[in-house]
Amino acid sequence: MTLKEIAQEAQVSISTVSRVINQKKPNAASPEVAERIWEIVRRNGYVPNRTAQDLKKGVQTENNVVEPKTIAIIYARTDSMSTDFFFSHIAKAIEQELFKSNYYLKYSFTSLDFSNPATAAQIAALDVDGIVVLGRYDKKLFHFLTDQHTTVMYAGLNPGDTKFDQVICCGGDIAKAAVNYLYDLGHTKIGYIGAQDNEIRYKGYKRALEKLDLPFRQRNTVNVRQTPDGGYKAANMLMDVGADITAVFCANDNTAIGAMRAFKERGLRIPEDISIIGVDDIETDQYLTPMLTSIHIPLDELGKCAARILIDRLKGGHKLPIKTILPFYIAKRDSCAKPAPGRRPSKSNAPM
Repeated sequence: MTLKEIAQEAQVSISTVSRVINQKKPNAASPEVAERIWEIVRRNGYVPNRTAQDLKKGVQTENNVVEPKTIAIIYARTDSMSTDFFFSHIAKAIEQELFKSNYYLKYSFTSLDFSNPATAAQIAALDVDGIVVLGRYDKKLFHFLTDQHTTVMYAGLNPGDTKFDQVICCGGDIAKAAVNYLYDLGHTKIGYIGAQDNEIRYKGYKRALEKLDLPFRQRNTVNVRQTPDGGYKAANMLMDVGADITAVFCANDNTAIGAMRAFKERGLRIPEDISIIGVDDIETDQYLTPMLTSIHIPLDELGKCAARILIDRLKGGHKLPIKTILPFYIAKRDSCAKPAPGRRPSKSNAPM
């Protein structure tokens, strides 16, 4: 496939396709147009003619042939990565950074694929140069992959084994920052909505309460899938049991969005009656009412950094494992405020 054919299918100019693929400008096209171009690239396995580019630059290669390198992404946590903003955004950043160095994304799998023996065997036999694991760090998964592949790395929120390259924005520190922010506003009764099993944000939430000498109460937390539906159900559960809280830390923004709807339907005002903070800082946050306060994670840099480290590893640039920790910040908006005296979410607040 050529740039001209990609341009024709995407209904844009050849120069627009070139700018997007080569990332010559940060805003070469609208997000919708850029995604349409990358979807065509992925579907057709387009690889840029690096040989021609190298010859133009005076770079000689053996037989003047440059073989593209291939990478696989394993989504270790989610069963719907295509609809998960967090993981899909990181994956796109990885793909685009790899593309610039003649590497391309060949396969992607979710954690559910491993339950199928045939698919597990296919993953074990993948003909790729490297693998990036996104999502929750899992020792069994890494051992499975490293038994079959020499270059495997991790990118996400959960620090893992120091034997592997990893790029992280530490989920434990994120939880601590969220709890401390609510505490500084005056909240001492802080709940949690999100996954709990092997979840570093939940562990960070509990450690943060302990550091602040605040009591941990299981009834003020709900273990749910981190989706809008999970957040909606969890918020209702907290109200039904009369949870003694004035603020909630949600493990991600999707969960927070569902929780906000539930609290509103039961007659609670945000942030006057209950404060909510999420994680990810997705674009939707700014269009909610009120706008959602969230921990901003640099998803683009997380993906790009992972791709650069993987490429350097494959080129023999480093031998020892590299652990890169990226910073985050709190995007302060309207969903958090000082606690109102004498109010807590409960089913008694539901409209009659």
